[in-house]
Amino acid sequence: MTPSEINSNEDIIDVRDVIARFEYIEDTENPDEEEQAEIDKLKELLDDLLGHGGDEQWRGNWYPVTMIRDSYFQEYAEEMADDIGAIDRNATWPCNCIDWERAAEELQIDYSSVEFDGETYWYR
Repeated sequence: MTPSEINSNEDIIDVRDVIARFEYIEDTENPDEEEQAEIDKLKELLDDLLGHGGDEQWRGNWYPVTMIRDSYFQEYAEEMADDIGAIDRNATWPCNCIDWERAAEELQIDYSSVEFDGETYWYR
């Protein structure tokens, strides 16, 4: 199965998919110009993430697994709060009046950012 192309249209990028795509193109005998440009872009991303810890080990280094697109981060924060049971979706006022923009900004304090394909992504 051919790993999908990685681009900045995705709200969430899994670094394991980035690695799989990188290795797939790397193993191509004669990559064309388009593939070479893609592998260069993915290598730059992996280099930018290198040394920032994480849960995925590749070629002796650790990488963060999840990258969240900046424009999606607020929705990500809401979903995360719901997933960990921090909020009750059935609650009524005042518990249903959370300032999600501020909550996302507070969560971002624990994240670092990386530029990929013209977009900012957050990881930790």
